[in-house]
Amino acid sequence: MTSISHAERRLIMLEEPILAINFKAYYPYSFGRKALELARAAEKAARETGVSIILIPPYTELRTISESIELPVFAQHVDPVEPGAHTGWIPLEAVLEAGAIGVLLNHSEHRLKLADLSHLLEKARAKGLHTLVCSDTPRTSAAAAALKPDLLAIEPPELIGTGIPVSRAKPEVITETLSEVHKINPQLPVLAGAGITSGEDVAAAIRLGAKGVLVASAIVKAKDSYEKIVEMASAMQPKQ
Repeated sequence: MTSISHAERRLIMLEEPILAINFKAYYPYSFGRKALELARAAEKAARETGVSIILIPPYTELRTISESIELPVFAQHVDPVEPGAHTGWIPLEAVLEAGAIGVLLNHSEHRLKLADLSHLLEKARAKGLHTLVCSDTPRTSAAAAALKPDLLAIEPPELIGTGIPVSRAKPEVITETLSEVHKINPQLPVLAGAGITSGEDVAAAIRLGAKGVLVASAIVKAKDSYEKIVEMASAMQPKQ
């Protein structure tokens, strides 16, 4: 086990700006030895840049990474079920037991009904888990903000995995989302996602008002993940 406590991980996560890395399920990059190498690269980059980094690995890697790395680790999803006879489903208690301190919910690749999202957010709060909720439009972002997640990420699904960054292709989605969300919850940090591939994309999102970014393939499948993480994390830092 690492020396960092559960409470300390929570404090690290809450510092802005935030780089959230979604490992998704890219083979072989997201699993086993390569997943741990990616997590270690992120940990090194976080120490060097001072940027908060959240790791979001597959379920199979949660325990290994959470016990090896001094960064906040989130699960990629949980199901709206209680522990019991639910073959193939993942209750919230399972990821908590595996070492996650938070959970990503409602990603475009794993949508939830509004009632289920609301239930899971309430349950996560009761269990002490942080939440990062994804949304696809300013309107749905406002609805999600009313449910009081800890973080929100705006990701137009048509740009995910395209290499076309939301911060450049659809900057109005970020600014309109910020406007709508902060009418409901002025303190809710909003991250930008979808198509983010470079430090320039990250810097553009920060200039638009985002408190960080949610990134997947650009980091996970990079030839040098450490260099890509440093590039993006450095782009979040204010110019001297």
